[in-house]
Amino acid sequence: MLFVLGFFGLLVMHGNHIKRHVKENIRMNVFMHADIKEAEIFKLKKNLDATDGIKETRYISSEEGANIYKEELGEDFVNFLDGTNPIHAQIEVYLTEEYANVDSLKIFSNKISTNSIVEEVRFHEDYVNAINNNIAKISFFLLIFTAFMLMISIVLISNTIRLAIYSQRFLIRTMKLIGATKGFIRSPFVWKSIFQGFIAALISIGFLVAILFRLQKDYSELISIENAPLYLMVFGAVIVIGLFVTGISTFFAINKYLKVNMDKLYMM
Repeated sequence: MLFVLGFFGLLVMHGNHIKRHVKENIRMNVFMHADIKEAEIFKLKKNLDATDGIKETRYISSEEGANIYKEELGEDFVNFLDGTNPIHAQIEVYLTEEYANVDSLKIFSNKISTNSIVEEVRFHEDYVNAINNNIAKISFFLLIFTAFMLMISIVLISNTIRLAIYSQRFLIRTMKLIGATKGFIRSPFVWKSIFQGFIAALISIGFLVAILFRLQKDYSELISIENAPLYLMVFGAVIVIGLFVTGISTFFAINKYLKVNMDKLYMM
């Protein structure tokens, strides 16, 4: 349960990074008129790179664009058109997170379209709206689900500890009959439970670290050493929850059997 809780904690804490990564991969394609010199295109590209709200741009020549379409279509359409390449040179424009929305894209599109070398500016409005709506829904769902998992974890860990203490109820009663104080009886149970919670937290953190290393190979832009404080915060929360829940649950479970009388003890 601590592992599951820690995993969803990482997802929630990574929410902003994932959201920024997805939004900043929304692109706008700026297509040029035919026979435009590369010098003019790179001049426009330089101006776009210096514009506030634009994260980066990428120049794609007509030949490179044709190769991309060949891979997507699975056939050489240039040969089919008698060697004529209908794909014009273009610039892919990627905006920063705060500008990755339909309204901002329309403003940039209208502004770029006024340049004489630009033939057309395209972006998928429905796709952008879908991304922004889904990000909001997923973020809310993760937050609610993580809170739900926290409650479930506390209940399950607490009930497991109560069951373990229940099996020791006669030992607790025997110690009490020979004069042991409540603190003397309670102390070893509480410390043992806290130690087990600590070990469980370390094992959970070990699995979480293994998952982070595995994800880092495929998503290096999201999983990096720069997020170390984020990971340490989640790992610390897992340890605190493991220690706190086990300690408190054991404390109250022991108190229950310290207060019960002999008749009720045999009827439980």
